[in-house]
Amino acid sequence: MKLAACFTFAFSLALSFPLAMTACVSANAAAEQCRFVQEKVEREACYQRQEAARADRQKAQAAREAEQSKPLEPMASDDVTLARAMRGICRGC
Repeated sequence: MKLAACFTFAFSLALSFPLAMTACVSANAAAEQCRFVQEKVEREACYQRQEAARADRQKAQAAREAEQSKPLEPMASDDVTLARAMRGICRGC
């Protein structure tokens, strides 16, 4: 039974890796697609859409980083309480 579960996991992993690689390649191919557009107006519009999408991704990433680096406010009151308690402890008696 354990052997069958192991083979099932390995098989699913073997199938998911090529699919993930295909998704990465297709995403990169979509980014490179604009340079092959023949008409200048359409090519420039494609570049502008890509720039707007890139700016949106950067804004979303900056928002995620800001959210992660934001200090936790509920801990501030605990820190004040701990500092008051530490003042009462003898220092080096």
